[in-house]
Amino acid sequence: HRMNVELMPPLMFGGLVIFLLFGFPVAFSLAAVGLFFGFLGVLIFSFTLPMTRISVAELAPLFISNGRAVVAGTLAIAVLAFARQRFPRGRQWLRLAVVAGGVIFGFPLFTSFALQTVPSAHGAVVIGLLPAATAVAAVIRGKERPSLTFWLASGAGVLSVVAFVAIAGGGLGGLRPGDLLLLGAVVTAAIGYAEGALLAREIGSWQTICWALVLALPVTVTITAVLVAPGWPQAGAPAWIGFGYMSLFSMFLGFFAWYRGLAIGPIARVSQIQLVQPVLTIVWSALLVGEALDWTVWVGAVVVILFAALAVRARVRAARAAA
Repeated sequence: HRMNVELMPPLMFGGLVIFLLFGFPVAFSLAAVGLFFGFLGVLIFSFTLPMTRISVAELAPLFISNGRAVVAGTLAIAVLAFARQRFPRGRQWLRLAVVAGGVIFGFPLFTSFALQTVPSAHGAVVIGLLPAATAVAAVIRGKERPSLTFWLASGAGVLSVVAFVAIAGGGLGGLRPGDLLLLGAVVTAAIGYAEGALLAREIGSWQTICWALVLALPVTVTITAVLVAPGWPQAGAPAWIGFGYMSLFSMFLGFFAWYRGLAIGPIARVSQIQLVQPVLTIVWSALLVGEALDWTVWVGAVVVILFAALAVRARVRAARAAA
């Protein structure tokens, strides 16, 4: 039987309560603030795949991935100028280039092409792998040392997400060419998240994404200009609404919260909140794209949220204290 969509809000609230009860043993502490900002970022990002799926039906993937960065970059210039922010220094520009390569070029480009051929429920596997990938990047780049309990909970969470998406989406359908693109999205995003979090401790969370967007503008503006030179893309209102959401929220405001949460850290712990993102993504996919949603979604949601809670409770030794 299909679950009545009217029951979704209370069920989602119940899942959030479970997450809060098990995942916030340090309520009102700095760590809890980091988890809060991390969850806010994940909530915003959870709409990205459905919005991308809607937009790629009428707009070219290259236009979506670069055009949304142009819009966000323009907003970034205005915000930086209004706040009179100082320019980054020296090697910080190189690190901003790494952030831009991961979250401005890599993830949007790979997912835009992948979602031309795979449903957003299948694409949610990407989000399920990101927490573990980000934790690995935090170990390599941030010198964090998660405990064995953390790795066990994170690994179990990833497996539960893959199983959840397979059941909710009617199976993963075997390995597809789009899966290689999704894997590329995981790797580039994880690197961009970890480097951006470290940089956010130096120049600020929203400043990090703003400067990365500005640094990327010469490339994104050039590509977008070439794409629209033959004529402005023709698409319906849903495609443009999806494009607008990705430009303002997925590429801009979402990172304000996300990098703030990761900067408070530890990065490996906060990144595990992403385990709940596939659950939210599939709910939005059902509402916005019309993909299947039944009781298995809610069973999977509880399992995934519990593993996420275990992961955020597990000990992670940071290399440095968050500022």
